[in-house]
Amino acid sequence: MEKIKIGLPRALLYHKYHIFWEDFLNRLGFEVIVSPETNKEILKKGVSLAIDESCLSLKIYLGHIDWLLSRVDYVFIPRIVSLEKKEALCTKFMALGDIARNTFKKEIKTIEYTIDIIEKQWEIFGILKAFSKFEKNPFKIILAYRAAKKLERETEEVKIQKQFTQIKEADNEKPTVLILSHPYTTYDALLGKPIVEFLKKQELSLIYADIVPKKEAMELSKNISRDLYWTYNKELLGAIEYYKDKIDGIVFLMVFPCGPDALVVNLCQHKIKNVPITVITLDELEGDAGLKTRLESFADILKIKKIQDGKRK
Repeated sequence: MEKIKIGLPRALLYHKYHIFWEDFLNRLGFEVIVSPETNKEILKKGVSLAIDESCLSLKIYLGHIDWLLSRVDYVFIPRIVSLEKKEALCTKFMALGDIARNTFKKEIKTIEYTIDIIEKQWEIFGILKAFSKFEKNPFKIILAYRAAKKLERETEEVKIQKQFTQIKEADNEKPTVLILSHPYTTYDALLGKPIVEFLKKQELSLIYADIVPKKEAMELSKNISRDLYWTYNKELLGAIEYYKDKIDGIVFLMVFPCGPDALVVNLCQHKIKNVPITVITLDELEGDAGLKTRLESFADILKIKKIQDGKRK
Protein backbone atom coordinates (compact mmCIF):
# COMPACT_ATOMS: atom_id res chain seq x y z
CA MET A 1 0.00 0.00 0.00
CA GLU A 2 1.35 3.41 -0.98
CA LYS A 3 2.21 5.66 1.94
CA ILE A 4 0.32 8.90 2.50
CA LYS A 5 2.59 11.83 1.67
CA ILE A 6 2.67 14.66 4.19
CA GLY A 7 4.47 17.88 3.33
CA LEU A 8 6.42 20.06 5.73
CA PRO A 9 7.14 23.62 4.55
CA ARG A 10 10.78 24.38 5.38
CA ALA A 11 9.91 27.73 6.91
CA LEU A 12 8.66 29.37 10.13
CA LEU A 13 8.31 26.83 12.94
CA TYR A 14 9.79 23.98 10.89
CA HIS A 15 13.20 25.24 12.00
CA LYS A 16 12.18 24.96 15.65
CA TYR A 17 10.14 21.75 15.71
CA HIS A 18 11.21 19.68 12.69
CA ILE A 19 12.94 16.99 14.78
CA PHE A 20 9.67 16.25 16.59
CA TRP A 21 7.41 16.60 13.56
CA GLU A 22 9.47 14.44 11.22
CA ASP A 23 10.10 11.68 13.76
CA PHE A 24 6.44 11.57 14.83
CA LEU A 25 5.15 11.37 11.26
CA ASN A 26 7.70 8.74 10.28
CA ARG A 27 6.76 6.59 13.28
CA LEU A 28 3.13 6.61 12.14
CA GLY A 29 4.15 5.38 8.71
CA PHE A 30 3.73 8.52 6.61
CA GLU A 31 6.10 9.54 3.87
CA VAL A 32 7.44 12.91 4.91
CA ILE A 33 8.36 15.36 2.15
CA VAL A 34 10.15 18.54 3.18
CA SER A 35 10.32 21.45 0.76
CA PRO A 36 13.85 22.47 -0.34
CA GLU A 37 15.84 25.23 1.28
CA THR A 38 14.54 28.69 0.50
CA ASN A 39 15.69 30.02 -2.85
CA LYS A 40 14.80 33.05 -4.96
CA GLU A 41 12.09 31.16 -6.84
CA ILE A 42 10.33 30.15 -3.62
CA LEU A 43 10.62 33.71 -2.31
CA LYS A 44 9.29 35.19 -5.57
CA LYS A 45 6.30 32.83 -5.52
CA GLY A 46 5.56 33.58 -1.86
CA VAL A 47 5.69 37.33 -2.46
CA SER A 48 3.20 36.97 -5.31
CA LEU A 49 0.80 34.98 -3.11
CA ALA A 50 0.93 37.07 0.08
CA ILE A 51 -0.60 40.44 0.84
CA ASP A 52 1.93 43.27 0.98
CA GLU A 53 1.58 43.69 4.75
CA SER A 54 2.74 40.12 5.44
CA CYS A 55 6.15 39.71 7.03
CA LEU A 56 8.93 38.27 4.90
CA SER A 57 8.92 34.97 6.81
CA LEU A 58 5.22 34.41 6.07
CA LYS A 59 5.77 35.19 2.38
CA ILE A 60 8.51 32.58 2.31
CA TYR A 61 6.22 30.09 4.06
CA LEU A 62 3.58 30.45 1.35
CA GLY A 63 6.24 29.89 -1.29
CA HIS A 64 7.19 26.61 0.39
CA ILE A 65 3.57 25.47 0.54
CA ASP A 66 3.21 26.20 -3.15
CA TRP A 67 6.23 24.00 -3.89
CA LEU A 68 4.68 21.12 -1.90
CA LEU A 69 1.14 21.17 -3.30
CA SER A 70 1.71 19.01 -6.38
CA ARG A 71 3.95 16.59 -4.48
CA VAL A 72 1.98 15.66 -1.34
CA ASP A 73 -1.44 14.49 -0.17
CA TYR A 74 -1.54 16.81 2.86
CA VAL A 75 0.37 19.81 4.19
CA PHE A 76 1.10 19.69 7.93
CA ILE A 77 0.18 23.02 9.58
CA PRO A 78 -0.02 23.01 13.39
CA ARG A 79 -1.80 26.03 14.90
CA ILE A 80 0.14 27.30 17.91
CA VAL A 81 -1.65 30.02 19.86
CA SER A 82 -0.13 29.94 23.34
CA LEU A 83 2.50 27.87 25.16
CA GLU A 84 2.14 29.59 28.56
CA LYS A 85 -0.89 30.80 30.52
CA LYS A 86 -0.24 34.53 30.22
CA GLU A 87 1.56 34.62 26.88
CA ALA A 88 0.83 34.12 23.22
CA LEU A 89 2.56 33.78 19.89
CA CYS A 90 2.53 36.17 16.97
CA THR A 91 -0.84 36.09 15.20
CA LYS A 92 0.73 34.61 12.06
CA PHE A 93 1.26 31.33 13.91
CA MET A 94 -2.37 31.31 15.03
CA ALA A 95 -3.66 31.88 11.51
CA LEU A 96 -1.34 29.78 9.31
CA GLY A 97 -4.00 27.19 8.48
CA ASP A 98 -6.59 29.84 7.64
CA ILE A 99 -4.10 31.77 5.51
CA ALA A 100 -3.05 28.63 3.62
CA ARG A 101 -6.62 27.46 2.99
CA ASN A 102 -7.75 30.88 1.81
CA THR A 103 -4.69 31.36 -0.37
CA PHE A 104 -4.71 27.99 -2.09
CA LYS A 105 -8.47 27.24 -1.91
CA LYS A 106 -9.28 23.76 -3.27
CA GLU A 107 -5.65 23.00 -4.14
CA ILE A 108 -4.66 22.26 -0.54
CA LYS A 109 -5.55 19.60 2.00
CA THR A 110 -4.15 20.19 5.47
CA ILE A 111 -3.55 18.32 8.70
CA GLU A 112 -3.97 20.77 11.57
CA TYR A 113 -4.16 20.74 15.34
CA THR A 114 -4.18 23.50 17.94
CA ILE A 115 -1.97 24.19 20.95
CA ASP A 116 -3.55 26.83 23.17
CA ILE A 117 -2.59 26.53 26.83
CA ILE A 118 -4.72 29.55 27.76
CA GLU A 119 -7.81 27.72 26.49
CA LYS A 120 -6.57 24.33 27.80
CA GLN A 121 -6.09 22.87 24.34
CA TRP A 122 -3.14 20.54 24.93
CA GLU A 123 -0.93 19.31 22.11
CA ILE A 124 -1.43 15.59 22.72
CA PHE A 125 -5.23 15.87 22.52
CA GLY A 126 -5.02 17.91 19.33
CA ILE A 127 -2.70 15.35 17.78
CA LEU A 128 -4.95 12.44 18.78
CA LYS A 129 -7.91 14.15 17.15
CA ALA A 130 -6.02 15.13 13.98
CA PHE A 131 -4.49 11.70 13.36
CA SER A 132 -7.37 9.45 14.46
CA LYS A 133 -8.64 9.31 10.87
CA PHE A 134 -5.31 7.81 9.79
CA GLU A 135 -4.53 5.60 12.81
CA LYS A 136 -7.37 3.94 14.70
CA ASN A 137 -5.17 2.81 17.60
CA PRO A 138 -4.77 5.84 19.92
CA PHE A 139 -1.99 4.11 21.87
CA LYS A 140 0.17 3.97 18.75
CA ILE A 141 -0.28 7.73 18.29
CA ILE A 142 0.60 8.38 21.94
CA LEU A 143 3.70 6.16 21.78
CA ALA A 144 4.87 7.90 18.59
CA TYR A 145 4.27 11.27 20.24
CA ARG A 146 6.26 10.39 23.37
CA ALA A 147 9.15 8.91 21.42
CA ALA A 148 9.37 11.92 19.12
CA LYS A 149 9.26 14.32 22.08
CA LYS A 150 12.06 12.38 23.74
CA LEU A 151 14.18 12.63 20.60
CA GLU A 152 13.48 16.36 20.42
CA ARG A 153 14.60 16.88 24.06
CA GLU A 154 17.75 14.82 23.58
CA THR A 155 18.65 16.67 20.39
CA GLU A 156 18.16 20.02 22.11
CA GLU A 157 20.37 18.95 25.03
CA VAL A 158 23.15 17.92 22.63
CA LYS A 159 22.97 21.28 20.82
CA ILE A 160 23.16 23.19 24.10
CA GLN A 161 26.10 21.10 25.29
CA LYS A 162 27.95 21.68 22.02
CA GLN A 163 27.44 25.44 22.33
CA PHE A 164 28.65 25.38 25.94
CA THR A 165 31.75 23.48 24.85
CA GLN A 166 32.35 25.96 22.02
CA ILE A 167 32.13 28.89 24.45
CA LYS A 168 34.51 27.19 26.88
CA GLU A 169 37.09 26.40 24.19
CA ALA A 170 36.73 29.68 22.26
CA ASP A 171 39.81 31.60 21.18
CA ASN A 172 39.94 34.52 23.63
CA GLU A 173 41.39 36.77 20.96
CA LYS A 174 38.30 36.41 18.77
CA PRO A 175 35.19 38.47 19.60
CA THR A 176 32.17 36.32 20.45
CA VAL A 177 28.91 37.40 18.81
CA LEU A 178 25.40 36.36 19.72
CA ILE A 179 23.16 35.79 16.68
CA LEU A 180 19.88 37.08 18.03
CA SER A 181 17.06 35.91 15.81
CA HIS A 182 14.31 33.33 15.51
CA PRO A 183 15.36 29.94 14.09
CA TYR A 184 13.27 30.58 10.97
CA THR A 185 15.50 33.56 10.26
CA THR A 186 18.84 32.21 11.50
CA TYR A 187 18.71 28.92 9.61
CA ASP A 188 16.88 29.98 6.46
CA ALA A 189 19.13 29.54 3.42
CA LEU A 190 18.13 32.91 1.95
CA LEU A 191 17.88 34.97 5.14
CA GLY A 192 20.21 34.10 7.99
CA LYS A 193 22.62 31.51 6.61
CA PRO A 194 24.48 33.86 4.23
CA ILE A 195 24.92 36.38 7.06
CA VAL A 196 26.15 33.70 9.47
CA GLU A 197 28.68 32.43 6.90
CA PHE A 198 29.87 35.97 6.19
CA LEU A 199 30.37 36.69 9.91
CA LYS A 200 32.37 33.50 10.33
CA LYS A 201 34.75 34.76 7.63
CA GLN A 202 35.27 37.92 9.72
CA GLU A 203 37.05 35.81 12.35
CA LEU A 204 34.22 35.99 14.87
CA SER A 205 33.09 33.24 17.19
CA LEU A 206 29.32 32.83 16.84
CA ILE A 207 26.74 31.53 19.29
CA TYR A 208 23.01 31.31 18.73
CA ALA A 209 20.16 32.69 20.82
CA ASP A 210 17.83 29.76 20.11
CA ILE A 211 20.34 27.32 21.66
CA VAL A 212 19.77 28.06 25.32
CA PRO A 213 18.10 26.36 28.32
CA LYS A 214 14.55 27.56 27.71
CA LYS A 215 13.25 27.68 31.30
CA GLU A 216 16.23 29.67 32.50
CA ALA A 217 16.01 32.01 29.53
CA MET A 218 12.32 32.70 30.12
CA GLU A 219 12.97 33.59 33.74
CA LEU A 220 15.99 35.76 32.88
CA SER A 221 13.99 37.67 30.27
CA LYS A 222 12.23 39.44 33.15
CA ASN A 223 15.46 41.35 33.81
CA ILE A 224 14.82 43.21 30.55
CA SER A 225 11.00 43.21 30.46
CA ARG A 226 8.33 41.79 32.75
CA ASP A 227 5.51 42.70 30.40
CA LEU A 228 6.54 41.20 27.07
CA TYR A 229 3.66 39.09 25.78
CA TRP A 230 5.20 37.01 22.98
CA THR A 231 6.81 33.73 24.05
CA TYR A 232 9.42 33.41 21.31
CA ASN A 233 10.54 37.01 21.79
CA LYS A 234 10.89 36.43 25.52
CA GLU A 235 13.22 33.55 24.69
CA LEU A 236 15.41 35.96 22.71
CA LEU A 237 15.60 38.44 25.60
CA GLY A 238 16.38 35.59 27.98
CA ALA A 239 19.22 34.43 25.74
CA ILE A 240 20.79 37.89 25.93
CA GLU A 241 20.71 37.76 29.72
CA TYR A 242 21.95 34.17 29.79
CA TYR A 243 24.97 34.84 27.55
CA LYS A 244 25.66 38.51 28.33
CA ASP A 245 28.90 37.81 30.24
CA LYS A 246 30.20 35.59 27.44
CA ILE A 247 29.66 37.81 24.39
CA ASP A 248 31.31 40.89 22.88
CA GLY A 249 28.49 41.90 20.55
CA ILE A 250 25.00 41.09 19.26
CA VAL A 251 23.78 40.84 15.68
CA PHE A 252 19.98 41.09 15.69
CA LEU A 253 18.39 39.71 12.53
CA MET A 254 14.78 40.70 12.02
CA VAL A 255 12.44 40.49 9.06
CA PHE A 256 10.30 43.36 7.80
CA PRO A 257 7.71 44.27 9.03
CA CYS A 258 7.68 42.18 12.23
CA GLY A 259 5.98 44.13 15.06
CA PRO A 260 7.11 41.95 18.01
CA ASP A 261 10.72 41.97 16.80
CA ALA A 262 10.63 45.74 16.34
CA LEU A 263 9.56 46.10 19.97
CA VAL A 264 12.34 43.79 21.15
CA VAL A 265 14.91 45.79 19.16
CA ASN A 266 13.69 48.93 20.91
CA LEU A 267 13.92 47.24 24.32
CA CYS A 268 17.44 46.03 23.61
CA GLN A 269 18.67 49.39 22.39
CA HIS A 270 17.35 51.13 25.51
CA LYS A 271 18.24 48.58 28.18
CA ILE A 272 21.44 46.85 27.04
CA LYS A 273 24.27 49.32 27.52
CA ASN A 274 27.49 47.34 27.76
CA VAL A 275 27.24 45.14 24.66
CA PRO A 276 27.41 46.62 21.13
CA ILE A 277 24.37 45.74 18.99
CA THR A 278 23.78 45.96 15.26
CA VAL A 279 20.30 45.44 13.81
CA ILE A 280 19.88 43.92 10.36
CA THR A 281 16.39 44.24 8.90
CA LEU A 282 15.72 41.84 6.03
CA ASP A 283 13.16 42.24 3.26
CA GLU A 284 12.71 40.89 -0.25
CA LEU A 285 14.33 43.99 -1.78
CA GLU A 286 17.50 43.95 0.33
CA GLY A 287 20.82 43.96 -1.53
CA ASP A 288 23.90 42.43 0.07
CA ALA A 289 26.58 44.99 -0.79
CA GLY A 290 25.65 47.56 1.86
CA LEU A 291 24.83 44.77 4.28
CA LYS A 292 28.32 43.28 4.04
CA THR A 293 29.89 46.69 4.56
CA ARG A 294 27.87 47.17 7.76
CA LEU A 295 28.80 43.74 9.07
CA GLU A 296 32.49 44.25 8.26
CA SER A 297 32.43 47.56 10.14
CA PHE A 298 30.72 45.97 13.12
CA ALA A 299 33.26 43.14 13.19
CA ASP A 300 36.14 45.66 13.07
CA ILE A 301 34.62 47.62 15.98
CA LEU A 302 34.37 44.45 18.08
CA LYS A 303 37.96 43.46 17.29
CA ILE A 304 39.30 46.91 18.24
CA LYS A 305 37.23 46.92 21.44
CA LYS A 306 38.51 43.43 22.28
CA ILE A 307 42.13 44.57 21.93
CA GLN A 308 41.51 47.73 23.98
CA ASP A 309 39.73 45.81 26.74
CA GLY A 310 42.65 43.36 26.84
CA LYS A 311 45.15 46.18 27.26
CA ARG A 312 43.18 47.67 30.15
CA LYS A 313 43.39 44.36 31.98
